[in-house]
Amino acid sequence: MRSEELIEFLKTRRSIRKFKQQPVSRDILEKILDTARYAPSARNSQPWVFIVVEDPSIKESLSRIHQWAWPLANAPLGVAVACNKDLSPDSYLLDCSNATMYVMLAAHAYGLGTVWIQTMRDNDKIREILGLPSNYVVVSLLAMGYPDEHPAPKPRKPLSDIVFYNRFEAKK
Repeated sequence: MRSEELIEFLKTRRSIRKFKQQPVSRDILEKILDTARYAPSARNSQPWVFIVVEDPSIKESLSRIHQWAWPLANAPLGVAVACNKDLSPDSYLLDCSNATMYVMLAAHAYGLGTVWIQTMRDNDKIREILGLPSNYVVVSLLAMGYPDEHPAPKPRKPLSDIVFYNRFEAKK
């Protein structure tokens, strides 16, 4: 694959909130999660676990954690990316964010859509629903499935507003 094709692939990933009710095969799901194992982590600690949620009652419970979690209710599955704080006390948020992006990009490569559902303000509730011990932090919940929508790209800030060389300079 050429560089331009890879860059276009990255630019075409979208947050998907509406899914077809087509199941995701276990084979494809495991290929996606196998890819996520290769995400970078501090000291190669690999502090993540992936909890695949297929049970409709658990998806429904998770979809009610806050108003923006509703896509989980109708997605064929959810994936929680949780980090063991003991394995990576200083960088678990970064490590599991990397793993989350790998899941999202691998899903995109297989024609699946995802949306990252914010979890940080509701961690105790999510841990309880998923049966996680207190030393785990759920960094992300992903609703996943075959897209039933094709959102247009959203506007991006110009590079001139966000790129600085050597030192930050306030814009006038």
